[in-house]
Amino acid sequence: MSGMMRAVAGGVTLAVRAQPGAKRTAITGVYGEGAAAQLKIAVQAPPVEGRANSALVEFLAELFGLPKNAVGIVSGELSRSKVFLLRGVTSDRAEKEIGAWS
Repeated sequence: MSGMMRAVAGGVTLAVRAQPGAKRTAITGVYGEGAAAQLKIAVQAPPVEGRANSALVEFLAELFGLPKNAVGIVSGELSRSKVFLLRGVTSDRAEKEIGAWS
């Protein structure tokens, strides 16, 4: 999991591969390997007018028990490959929460 997650000041970054237009929003696995690995998340919302990004922020906030404003997109706003900043989350906690879902 260390490839998709990195500890940074104030939290962790999480590399995500979005799959918009799915039947439901859920973690579906891992995309790639090693340092290029990303957490694959199917998103029910379409990739229109930022709806998929908003759905991902909401999903990650709920998954980690954070307010939505504690989850931000660091890069990849217009791409399927994104990096999110989870403020106030430790690496250990992130691994535990993601491990419970995958």
